[in-house]
This record gives sequence, structure tokens and C-alpha cells, in this order.
Amino acid sequence: MSCYAYARVSSKDQNLERQLAAFADCGVAIDKIYCDKQSGKDFERTSYKKLLRTIRAGDLLIIKSIDRLGRNYDAVIEEWGRITKIIHADIFVLDIPLLDTRCSENNLIGKFISDIVLQLLSFVAENERENIRHRQAEGIKLALEKGVKFGRPRIQLPPDFKSIADLYLSKQIGYAEALSLTAMRPTTFYRYVKEFTKNPRAI
Repeated sequence: MSCYAYARVSSKDQNLERQLAAFADCGVAIDKIYCDKQSGKDFERTSYKKLLRTIRAGDLLIIKSIDRLGRNYDAVIEEWGRITKIIHADIFVLDIPLLDTRCSENNLIGKFISDIVLQLLSFVAENERENIRHRQAEGIKLALEKGVKFGRPRIQLPPDFKSIADLYLSKQIGYAEALSLTAMRPTTFYRYVKEFTKNPRAI
């Protein structure tokens, strides 16, 4: 049996020290630790893929916390099943000792308990996502009722913008002259000219 560990942070400017220190305390050899500095939104990560190609039946994978494995609980459950039921390796989550698929006499017990805990965590996470979406929707509705405007605020266009836009579009004046007359930034001018061509009344 070999013992491996997996560490992850979301960006290159974050460090892995706390996770690596925890693995050292567990006695995991440095060459058995796989690290990624990538988002946890999916499992398309270089080191994680190398880990999956390396780990074998009877091996143990240690992670610091479940969110280091991934942020999407549905995907985490799928990967958990791949490791424990297809590869037949064990997983131990340091921050949640109940997430330990090992059992000294019959590891079916450890796997069963871990599966229940993982499903519970998934339910809690999904429920919290739904609550956040619900609160956001309520907040937006209340804000709209109070007249709050969302999105990028419209700039105050020059009073003669339409006539200048007409001259520019009919090629009676050039781009540089149009910018000079409107005193607008190039990207802003282009955006409102484009909007003007689609719906002149909207300007």
C-alpha cells in the first residue's frame, strides 16, 4: 500500500504550505504529494490527472479538506466514487475524520459511512446555493421596486450626438473628427454609434 496526498489552491499567488505541513504530519513522502494551483470548478487539472494514473487499489489518498478536492459537490461525489469504487483506493479527509473510507476489519463500513457523510455535505452545499440564489432574487426584486438601476450606468451623451453620428455614418466626417466633436472615448463612441444604428430612438 502507498500513501498519497493531494493539495490544491485556486491561483498561482496562493501558497500550499498549510496543506503540505498537514501531510508531513501524517508522514506522507514529498514525492507522493500532488499539487495543483487551479480552480476547483472541475477536475481538468494536470497534477490531479497524474495522481489518478498513479494511485492503485489498496492505496490511500489524503486531502486536507473536501473543497481542496473540488468545489462542485456533484463532481466531487463522482470523483470519490471513481477513486473508492473503480480504482478501489481509500480516501481520508483530515478536516472531517468521518470522511475516512478505511476500516481495520472491513472497509465496507468506512466506505458506507463516508458515502452518507459526503451525500449529506452535498445536500447542505446545494441547499445553501439555492438559499443564496433565492436571497439574491429577493434582493434584486426589492431593489427594482425601489428604482435601483442595475448594469453599467449610461453616460451623458452630447446634445448633438445624433447629428454627429449621422454625419459620421454617412461618411461626411471622419472618425477622428467625430471623436473630437463629441469629446468621447473611442470605445464609448463606437458602442453608442452601434446602438444608434440598431435603434436611433433609444439614444
